Amino acid sequence: MEIFRDSQKLTNKIVADYDKLAGVTEALRALGYKIVVTIGSWDLLHIGHVRYLNKAKSFGDVLVVGADTDRSIKYYKGPLRPIIPEGERLEMLSYQSCIDLVTAVDDTDDVGKWQYGLIKKVRPDVFIAVEDSYPEAQLEDIKQYSKEVIVLPRQAENTSTSKLIQDTLKRHLIKILDTIQER
Repeated sequence: MEIFRDSQKLTNKIVADYDKLAGVTEALRALGYKIVVTIGSWDLLHIGHVRYLNKAKSFGDVLVVGADTDRSIKYYKGPLRPIIPEGERLEMLSYQSCIDLVTAVDDTDDVGKWQYGLIKKVRPDVFIAVEDSYPEAQLEDIKQYSKEVIVLPRQAENTSTSKLIQDTLKRHLIKILDTIQER
Protein backbone atom coordinates (compact mmCIF):
# COMPACT_ATOMS: atom_id res chain seq x y z
CA MET A 1 0.00 0.00 0.00
CA GLU A 2 1.53 3.32 -1.07
CA ILE A 3 0.78 5.68 1.80
CA PHE A 4 3.77 8.02 2.05
CA ARG A 5 5.36 8.10 -1.37
CA ASP A 6 6.16 11.76 -2.13
CA SER A 7 9.59 11.16 -3.65
CA GLN A 8 10.40 14.88 -3.42
CA LYS A 9 10.01 14.88 0.36
CA LEU A 10 11.23 11.54 1.63
CA THR A 11 12.79 13.04 4.74
CA ASN A 12 9.29 14.11 5.81
CA LYS A 13 9.02 10.50 6.92
CA ILE A 14 11.15 11.46 9.94
CA VAL A 15 8.91 12.34 12.89
CA ALA A 16 10.74 13.36 16.06
CA ASP A 17 7.74 13.89 18.34
CA TYR A 18 6.11 10.70 19.66
CA ASP A 19 2.79 12.48 20.27
CA LYS A 20 2.65 13.62 16.64
CA LEU A 21 3.68 10.14 15.49
CA ALA A 22 0.96 8.57 17.65
CA GLY A 23 -1.61 10.94 16.15
CA VAL A 24 -0.59 10.01 12.60
CA THR A 25 -0.60 6.27 13.29
CA GLU A 26 -3.94 6.45 15.11
CA ALA A 27 -5.50 8.26 12.14
CA LEU A 28 -4.09 5.64 9.78
CA ARG A 29 -5.37 2.84 12.02
CA ALA A 30 -8.84 4.46 11.99
CA LEU A 31 -8.67 4.27 8.18
CA GLY A 32 -8.04 0.53 8.42
CA TYR A 33 -4.26 0.40 8.13
CA LYS A 34 -2.28 -2.11 10.19
CA ILE A 35 0.63 -0.46 12.04
CA VAL A 36 3.95 -2.31 12.34
CA VAL A 37 6.84 -1.09 14.51
CA THR A 38 10.43 -2.23 14.75
CA ILE A 39 13.42 -0.70 16.49
CA GLY A 40 17.15 -1.06 15.94
CA SER A 41 20.47 0.70 15.67
CA TRP A 42 20.71 0.49 11.86
CA ASP A 43 24.41 1.37 12.01
CA LEU A 44 26.17 0.67 8.70
CA LEU A 45 22.96 -0.29 6.93
CA HIS A 46 23.54 -3.64 5.19
CA ILE A 47 21.63 -6.32 3.27
CA GLY A 48 20.48 -8.09 6.44
CA HIS A 49 18.89 -4.83 7.65
CA VAL A 50 17.15 -4.16 4.34
CA ARG A 51 15.81 -7.72 4.05
CA TYR A 52 14.59 -7.53 7.65
CA LEU A 53 12.84 -4.18 7.08
CA ASN A 54 11.12 -5.48 3.94
CA LYS A 55 10.02 -8.61 5.80
CA ALA A 56 8.75 -6.46 8.70
CA LYS A 57 6.66 -4.38 6.29
CA SER A 58 5.00 -7.56 5.00
CA PHE A 59 3.19 -7.94 8.35
CA GLY A 60 1.15 -4.77 7.92
CA ASP A 61 0.46 -1.61 5.95
CA VAL A 62 2.48 1.10 7.71
CA LEU A 63 6.04 0.43 8.89
CA VAL A 64 7.30 2.69 11.66
CA VAL A 65 11.02 2.30 12.33
CA GLY A 66 12.68 3.46 15.52
CA ALA A 67 16.40 4.15 15.31
CA ASP A 68 18.44 4.13 18.50
CA THR A 69 20.12 7.46 19.20
CA ASP A 70 23.89 7.78 19.31
CA ARG A 71 23.70 7.89 23.13
CA SER A 72 21.72 4.64 23.26
CA ILE A 73 24.03 2.86 20.84
CA LYS A 74 27.07 3.84 22.88
CA TYR A 75 25.39 2.32 25.92
CA TYR A 76 24.48 -0.95 24.15
CA LYS A 77 27.46 -1.39 21.84
CA GLY A 78 30.33 0.54 23.41
CA PRO A 79 32.08 3.91 23.12
CA LEU A 80 33.33 3.43 19.54
CA ARG A 81 29.82 3.10 18.13
CA PRO A 82 27.86 4.19 16.23
CA ILE A 83 29.88 4.43 13.04
CA ILE A 84 27.17 6.42 11.24
CA PRO A 85 25.77 9.45 13.13
CA GLU A 86 22.13 9.46 14.20
CA GLY A 87 20.91 12.08 11.72
CA GLU A 88 22.43 10.24 8.78
CA ARG A 89 20.99 6.90 9.94
CA LEU A 90 17.51 8.43 10.22
CA GLU A 91 17.82 9.95 6.75
CA MET A 92 19.11 6.68 5.20
CA LEU A 93 16.18 4.82 6.71
CA SER A 94 13.76 7.40 5.32
CA TYR A 95 14.97 6.59 1.80
CA GLN A 96 14.01 2.91 2.13
CA SER A 97 10.78 2.40 0.20
CA CYS A 98 9.41 -0.15 2.67
CA ILE A 99 9.58 2.34 5.55
CA ASP A 100 6.72 4.80 6.05
CA LEU A 101 7.79 6.67 9.20
CA VAL A 102 11.07 6.97 11.12
CA THR A 103 11.80 8.26 14.61
CA ALA A 104 14.72 8.35 17.01
CA VAL A 105 14.53 6.16 20.12
CA ASP A 106 16.31 7.46 23.22
CA ASP A 107 14.40 6.27 26.26
CA THR A 108 16.70 4.22 28.41
CA ASP A 109 16.89 4.92 32.11
CA ASP A 110 20.10 5.51 34.10
CA VAL A 111 20.91 1.79 34.20
CA GLY A 112 20.20 1.25 30.49
CA LYS A 113 16.72 -0.28 30.79
CA TRP A 114 14.50 0.56 27.83
CA GLN A 115 11.33 2.40 28.87
CA TYR A 116 9.21 1.40 25.81
CA GLY A 117 8.32 5.04 25.02
CA LEU A 118 7.71 4.56 21.29
CA ILE A 119 5.50 1.50 21.57
CA LYS A 120 3.62 2.91 24.58
CA LYS A 121 2.65 5.89 22.41
CA VAL A 122 2.02 4.15 19.08
CA ARG A 123 0.56 0.87 20.45
CA PRO A 124 1.44 -1.06 17.28
CA ASP A 125 -0.70 -3.79 15.84
CA VAL A 126 2.53 -5.73 15.29
CA PHE A 127 5.97 -5.32 16.84
CA ILE A 128 8.77 -7.01 14.92
CA ALA A 129 11.97 -8.14 16.64
CA VAL A 130 14.99 -10.03 15.40
CA GLU A 131 16.01 -13.19 17.25
CA ASP A 132 18.48 -12.68 20.08
CA SER A 133 17.82 -8.92 20.24
CA TYR A 134 15.45 -8.95 23.22
CA PRO A 135 15.48 -11.23 26.26
CA GLU A 136 12.28 -13.22 26.85
CA ALA A 137 11.23 -11.00 29.78
CA GLN A 138 11.53 -7.93 27.58
CA LEU A 139 9.45 -9.58 24.83
CA GLU A 140 6.75 -10.17 27.47
CA ASP A 141 6.89 -6.45 28.37
CA ILE A 142 6.58 -5.51 24.68
CA LYS A 143 3.46 -7.68 24.40
CA GLN A 144 1.75 -5.38 26.93
CA TYR A 145 1.91 -2.53 24.40
CA SER A 146 1.51 -4.40 21.11
CA LYS A 147 -1.31 -6.56 19.82
CA GLU A 148 1.19 -9.04 18.38
CA VAL A 149 4.94 -9.63 18.65
CA ILE A 150 6.74 -11.46 15.86
CA VAL A 151 10.36 -12.56 16.21
CA LEU A 152 12.17 -13.00 12.90
CA PRO A 153 15.40 -14.86 12.24
CA ARG A 154 18.35 -12.85 10.99
CA GLN A 155 17.83 -12.23 7.29
CA ALA A 156 21.43 -12.73 6.15
CA GLU A 157 24.22 -14.83 7.59
CA ASN A 158 27.30 -13.09 8.98
CA THR A 159 26.09 -9.57 8.30
CA SER A 160 25.80 -8.07 11.75
CA THR A 161 27.34 -4.62 11.84
CA SER A 162 29.63 -5.65 14.70
CA LYS A 163 30.88 -8.64 12.71
CA LEU A 164 31.38 -6.53 9.58
CA ILE A 165 33.47 -4.03 11.57
CA GLN A 166 35.52 -6.79 13.24
CA ASP A 167 36.15 -8.62 9.96
CA THR A 168 37.16 -5.40 8.17
CA LEU A 169 39.55 -4.37 10.94
CA LYS A 170 41.01 -7.86 11.08
CA ARG A 171 41.68 -7.91 7.31
CA HIS A 172 43.32 -4.49 7.45
CA LEU A 173 45.44 -5.37 10.48
CA ILE A 174 46.63 -8.59 8.83
CA LYS A 175 47.62 -6.62 5.73
CA ILE A 176 49.47 -4.04 7.85
CA LEU A 177 51.29 -6.79 9.78
CA ASP A 178 52.20 -8.56 6.53
CA THR A 179 53.60 -5.30 5.14
CA ILE A 180 55.64 -4.72 8.31
CA GLN A 181 57.04 -8.27 8.23
CA GLU A 182 58.07 -7.89 4.58
CA ARG A 183 60.32 -4.95 5.46
